[in-house]
Amino acid sequence: MINCRKILELYFEGVSQRTISSSTGHSRNTVSDVVQCTKKLGLESLNDEMTSPWLESFLFPEKQAVEKGYFPVDWEKVHKELQKKNVTLTLLHHEYATEARESGKIPYAYRTFCESYGKYAKKYKLTMPIRRKPGQIMEVDWAGSTLQIIDRSTGESIPAYVFIATLPYSQYSYVEAFLDMKSANWLIAHIHAFEYFEGVPETLVPDNLKTGVTKALRGEPVLNEAYRELADYYHTVIVPSRVRKPKDKPSVEGTVGYISRQIIAALRNYQCFYIDDLNKQIFKSLEEINTINFQKRPGSRKKVYEEEEKSHFQQLPQTRYKLAEWKTAKVQLNYHIQVERMYYSVPYDYVRENVDIRQTTDLIEVYFKEVRIASHKRLYGEIGQFSTNTDHMPDNHRSYLEHNPENNRKWAETIGPSTLQFVSSILEMNVEKKSLSILSTLRNLATRYTNSEMEKAAETLLEISTNPTVSVLKSILERNKKRKQNQKTDSKNHTNADDYGFVRGASYFGRDDK
Repeated sequence: MINCRKILELYFEGVSQRTISSSTGHSRNTVSDVVQCTKKLGLESLNDEMTSPWLESFLFPEKQAVEKGYFPVDWEKVHKELQKKNVTLTLLHHEYATEARESGKIPYAYRTFCESYGKYAKKYKLTMPIRRKPGQIMEVDWAGSTLQIIDRSTGESIPAYVFIATLPYSQYSYVEAFLDMKSANWLIAHIHAFEYFEGVPETLVPDNLKTGVTKALRGEPVLNEAYRELADYYHTVIVPSRVRKPKDKPSVEGTVGYISRQIIAALRNYQCFYIDDLNKQIFKSLEEINTINFQKRPGSRKKVYEEEEKSHFQQLPQTRYKLAEWKTAKVQLNYHIQVERMYYSVPYDYVRENVDIRQTTDLIEVYFKEVRIASHKRLYGEIGQFSTNTDHMPDNHRSYLEHNPENNRKWAETIGPSTLQFVSSILEMNVEKKSLSILSTLRNLATRYTNSEMEKAAETLLEISTNPTVSVLKSILERNKKRKQNQKTDSKNHTNADDYGFVRGASYFGRDDK
């Protein structure tokens, strides 16, 4: 057995390989092999867990003895395959067992297979800490440190908050500064990150900040509605990290520190007056970070992303997500809600109910228990404007609102030309308020008569009067109605007089004609 620990202890102390060979009793070739494997695997120091047997299995895995009769496992291949989408240890063990039986060998049991891989992965972790699958996760967070922009008019320093999105597999990152950390900028930052990566990952891992998570419950956190809607639009899933568990999103936590040193600290004395100018400098530094080569791995963040991870991302939708913001409001007694000092109607049945409001740049939508009950074009300009849908009003309110000269003329047209002429004369001969009052009486009167009766009475009224009034019209209608009833009575009596038949006579009933 090779005393690998003693060899490496002397090597890390700067002892020559010839002296190490003499001290340990191993040949110079053995010492050279140990040193070369150590350099290749990037091992730079030892800890208490690294015993000689552990080091030998780590440095020379191909030399490890295979139990007699058992089919050997290529752990490096297993580790690489496990990084692929939808690949699990169960599937890899099934493939391994099938291959073993075809070769006439005995496969390891699933439990032994998993335990052995766990030991291998623990060693592998020392040189390649990437454990995520490509295209699976995007970790997002706000940096703790801020940058500054200067107000031109006052010279005051305004803080700029830095958003960071990182892909754990490739460590490819996106960084952008905003003037606040409100929900709108949080969503805009995600949209810009998706467009920068030219795709969408399977899962988003944010912190438990209010713009992302409304209630940080242990079992199932309640997401901010606007954030959930964005995730639905881009067909991704939000899995918030646990409270006070930064290791749930280690990549972005590490990137926050790295970005703070490489970008935020570098730009701490940079003076600018616009957020766009600041972001230009951030993007310039970000490009350098993403394209610089790794120290212990081949390639760069950008190269690894483009060659290995980008193909696993979902495609972006053809149109960009239209930013929406959600609020809650209580329906007032006038069946309107207030949004930024503008008023929008909802059906009067929801008075005094709490409703959810989804607002975009051009639309206001109102929801009650996840059902949309109203929508309006968003109002801008002078405050205090109303957007009212007449269908949302009670019947008596709607009747009052629709009782105007134009609607009265339209109503008269449906009856006939004489009625229209009569209504027009009322509107022309009186002030509007008095005219509407007279027309209200007229329309109530019309509910008791047919359109033909109203039109005939109006025609008679216009013939006999130069100053037609509703009272005269009412008299004509009553007279016409009475005349019609009399005609029906006379017609009935006439029909009874002309009606005759065979009569038996009094004698038939035993009575004389006397």
